[in-house]
Amino acid sequence: MAQSKYTTHLGMVDILPDEVRKWQALENLIRIEAEKFNFEEIRTPIMEQTELIVRGLGQLTDIVSKEIFAFSRGEDNYVLRPELTAPVVRSYVENHLDQRGGSQKLFYIGPMFRAERPQKGRQRQFHQFGVEVLGSDDAVADVEVISFMIHIYQKLGITNTTLKLNSVGDPESREKYKAVLKSHLKPNFDKLSEISQKRFEKNPLRILDSKEEEDRPFIETAPLITEYLNEESRTHYSKVKEYLTDLGIQFEEDPYLVRGMDYYTKTAFELISPDLGAQDALAGGGRYDLLVEEIGGQPTPAVGFAAGMERLIIACEELGIPLGTEKSVDVYIVTLGDAARKWGVSKLPELRMAGLSATMDYMGRSMKAQMKDANRENASFTIIVGDNELNEEKFTLRNMKASEESSLPFDEILANLEYLYVD
Repeated sequence: MAQSKYTTHLGMVDILPDEVRKWQALENLIRIEAEKFNFEEIRTPIMEQTELIVRGLGQLTDIVSKEIFAFSRGEDNYVLRPELTAPVVRSYVENHLDQRGGSQKLFYIGPMFRAERPQKGRQRQFHQFGVEVLGSDDAVADVEVISFMIHIYQKLGITNTTLKLNSVGDPESREKYKAVLKSHLKPNFDKLSEISQKRFEKNPLRILDSKEEEDRPFIETAPLITEYLNEESRTHYSKVKEYLTDLGIQFEEDPYLVRGMDYYTKTAFELISPDLGAQDALAGGGRYDLLVEEIGGQPTPAVGFAAGMERLIIACEELGIPLGTEKSVDVYIVTLGDAARKWGVSKLPELRMAGLSATMDYMGRSMKAQMKDANRENASFTIIVGDNELNEEKFTLRNMKASEESSLPFDEILANLEYLYVD
């Protein structure tokens, strides 16, 4: 077997036809369910200005400091998008979507890029789906976003999940808590991990997000942010919990959940599943009322979530949840001789115009080989054509599942197949 001279980049993989059917099934489900929630799809370029991503994610996030694919052209600096919230907000501001009226309920599906170490469920090119609701500060928006997130997993049959919930407060609450948190951490500053020491001054809340073992004792004894929420933040959080309870959505409060981005305010949430092992996060998000103004728009409340497609597919595979259907074709034309082959080429468009999937042999193989290929393609029917069939203008229609044959004019074959397959 010949060996290719070229390979994909590290952490970037081909999605082959058998796998694509799984992806298409998942994408179709997301789009159908998003429409039920009245979300509209938005698509942004995979390349954005570096400043947008740095401003949106925060200078000290792992994504910005070491995980982005960045490059320059002339005096312009670009990155391949590592997430889609900041690009969606940029599009919202640039295209004046606020002028459409009401809150904007948007969803997306697409590839992201992070130059991190590849691992199961996370490649350097990976895919996410998510939603963003811009223009509403009501707790109902938070709950609708969470409801849609959970709905997708339940629709697929993934029910062994836990919703973790927290509030990180508004700017006033956060500033008050930051001072208390820094006072707690400062006596042990030298014992913190290197990354936490860097975060200490500019973004101490991110220390609560640390996975470094040396930080654990200080995180576990840290004061709780919920104890420092002002009245507005406390009321919002209470309403979110009340609405979730009314909907029968169970949740666990996690006072150390702050999420990984700097733009979050108030509600923060994460959906996890033990079925994924140590890397148990399925999806996560929260409210980011400061980001639109930070990017140049008018102050605009917003809330959203993002979820990894690869991790979702892995979860389905590990739970035995089928995605997509087996490869199949409605009709395979089997031809014997040049005249029959010419006839077959002329009839493929008619079958397809009738709403049927149709194909034939492209390699000039024997009838036996063509029938074998029809089985491999999982064809429902074959139309067998040779000189005799052409002379009599009757063609052999074989039901491959029932192993039954009949000899019919092509018009009758077409009418029968349309009746069977086309609504």
